[in-house]
Amino acid sequence: MLIADVAWSVKAMLKERVMDLVTQTTILPLLFGCLGIFSLFRLLQRIRSKAYLRNAVVVVTGATSGLGRECARVFHAAGAKLILCGRNVKALEELTCELAGSSQGQTHQPFVVTFDLTNPGTIAAAAAEILRCFGYVDVLINNAGVSYRGAISDTIVDVDRKVMEINYFGPVALTKALLPSLVERKQGHIVAISSIQGKISLPFRSAYAASKHATQAFFDCLRAEMEEADIQVTVISPGYIHTNLSVNAVTADGSRYGALDKNTAQGRSPAEVAQDVFDAVRKKKKDVVLADLLPSMAVYIRTLAPALFFRIMASRARKERKSKSS
Repeated sequence: MLIADVAWSVKAMLKERVMDLVTQTTILPLLFGCLGIFSLFRLLQRIRSKAYLRNAVVVVTGATSGLGRECARVFHAAGAKLILCGRNVKALEELTCELAGSSQGQTHQPFVVTFDLTNPGTIAAAAAEILRCFGYVDVLINNAGVSYRGAISDTIVDVDRKVMEINYFGPVALTKALLPSLVERKQGHIVAISSIQGKISLPFRSAYAASKHATQAFFDCLRAEMEEADIQVTVISPGYIHTNLSVNAVTADGSRYGALDKNTAQGRSPAEVAQDVFDAVRKKKKDVVLADLLPSMAVYIRTLAPALFFRIMASRARKERKSKSS
């Protein structure tokens, strides 16, 4: 009996040693090898994604302030060839001088193209001028936009049309004007800076939310249609950003709102959001929400529990109306 116990113990010990040997000589090296391959793959992916934007021709609309200005800085620092677009010639020239003065490493002198997105007649000419800068476009960032504050019952239709013209029809017209050149080269990347309000609607923001819902829908369709041409389409949906968007918002009668909202004042910095936009383009993401937890949750609540969402928005409308009347 004792001999049998000893034999069993020896056998168990040998089996354990063999398993340890196998683990040390096979599994661990295999594990570390897989980790090494994965790390190398991520490194190559990072290098390739950076190279994707170095020397790329990047068009930024609404480049003179807020998020557009910060996007210009980020893409310029990455070595992109910038074409800065907007209405304010002086502000565009000042930004060009600033970027030229802050050049580090391999950067390029930006071009400036001035036009007004609210004037459909200027967009075709602007697109032609954009293409003359470098002969082609790699990345188009549709960033220009205007916000709105007002009650639907008080808002004249001309205000709805103005917001839609700037936020929707302008970017759509510019995208369509440049699209043939991208399709011909079978490469390119189109970015639409939308809003979390392109996914959920907030009371007293009807014109703005409507324009952003339309933007989301259009560029989602464009993404599907352009897959065969290997053209990337990214929709960025930020939450509140600390810019002058609310200050420059139009009101029910078309006048300027002229105030910085509390939520806007507490929003993320434009520089931080611009870096997120850069990363989304670099990684060729399709749809990116850059909002806090509650707005992001609201997107899912709107889909999964619409009745609850409607009650929440009705309560928000009552509170906002009460705060305005007090």
